[in-house]
Amino acid sequence: MKIGVLFRILSAILIIALSVIAWFALRTANLYLFLALEALTIFTLVYLLLFYRKIIKPLHIIGDGMDLLKEQDFGSRLRRVGQPEADRIVEVFNRMMDYLKNERLHVREQNHFLDLLINASPLGVMILDFDGRILSLNDAARVFTGLSLSAESAGRHLDEIDSPVASALMHLEPYRSQTVRLSDASVYKCTHGKFIDRGFQRSFYLMELLTEEVSRAERKAYGQVVRMIAHEVNNTTAGIISTLDTLEQMLTERDSQEALRIVVERCYRMNRFIANYADVVRIPEPQVMRVVLNDLVVACKGFMESICRNRRIEIVMNLDAISPVVGIDPVLFEQVMVNIIKNAAESIESDGFIYIRTSSSPLSLEIADTGHGISEETEGKLFSPFFSTKPGGQGLGLIFIREVLLKHGCTFSLRTGADGFTRFRIIF
Repeated sequence: MKIGVLFRILSAILIIALSVIAWFALRTANLYLFLALEALTIFTLVYLLLFYRKIIKPLHIIGDGMDLLKEQDFGSRLRRVGQPEADRIVEVFNRMMDYLKNERLHVREQNHFLDLLINASPLGVMILDFDGRILSLNDAARVFTGLSLSAESAGRHLDEIDSPVASALMHLEPYRSQTVRLSDASVYKCTHGKFIDRGFQRSFYLMELLTEEVSRAERKAYGQVVRMIAHEVNNTTAGIISTLDTLEQMLTERDSQEALRIVVERCYRMNRFIANYADVVRIPEPQVMRVVLNDLVVACKGFMESICRNRRIEIVMNLDAISPVVGIDPVLFEQVMVNIIKNAAESIESDGFIYIRTSSSPLSLEIADTGHGISEETEGKLFSPFFSTKPGGQGLGLIFIREVLLKHGCTFSLRTGADGFTRFRIIF
């Protein structure tokens, strides 16, 4: 039985007892009984007061403290009441509230610092809820997944996001890391981890952009390979050509001289073949100037139109009326467009369309074709050194395009959409 109820029952019993004694004293008119009744009344009042101060008031203080804890009001304190046992409870409770307040403040400061650290980190962080839906992601993760606003991602599953990075994360096993290369030449290191929250596991993903580091390592690697091959081939062919020239002067038969000239020409072709690789390594720094993008596209179309006409391929232009102006090296960028249109024509083979579109918002250039398309397996290898889908291809065209666009600070992608069009999109 609760102490408060017991106190009320005891008070009621004493009041009833006093009432009965008072009634009996009035009936008998006994002076001693009145005196006894007065003494008993004073004793009862003193007893109830002491009982209240010793037991009930400390219990009320404890109840007030429980209410403060329930409401998580760690800023309030209990007041001393002048009763030793109750004041000891008050002192312990106030010390506990000081500790809880400091701990809460410490945790909030840590959480705030952690939030600032995550949002400022170049590492993409994505956290899922218990149902596998996106709960939060930092700015870097939004950029990597193409989600510009948090409202676009809240409550969605990874398979509901149209993003190559999200697709790669979806197939990543827990506690595993994987390097993912996308069709825009971007390279990410993705990690899938789990943590315990309220007794249940939740997933989180980390995304680290490695494009610049991988590109730098690849350039260094294939640069060393090309220089070594070029050195050996040039030295060898130089000796062969010199020997063949001498031998040609010594021979008098026309057939023999013609055969030697064919071999010499083949050696020169070998030198030019190696020089193509060396040119990729030695791409000059862009000489940037203000260029009207529409004029560059029209000029490039005129240059490539005859090649496309032979394949019965029509180039269709959809140019922005504002005529965007971009800061680029026109010579290098024209070569980039020639390579893209040439690849599109070879993908179509014959009887198709190439669509060229410019836009001022965002400032971009898009070249789409109706060719055979690019498989998902091939997408991640497109901008790898020496990779080519063409028989006998050297794998230089897309590497040259990548290096030039990166030197210009452009972002780009090459993908085949659900509508069957393959689009090379460049954003300045």
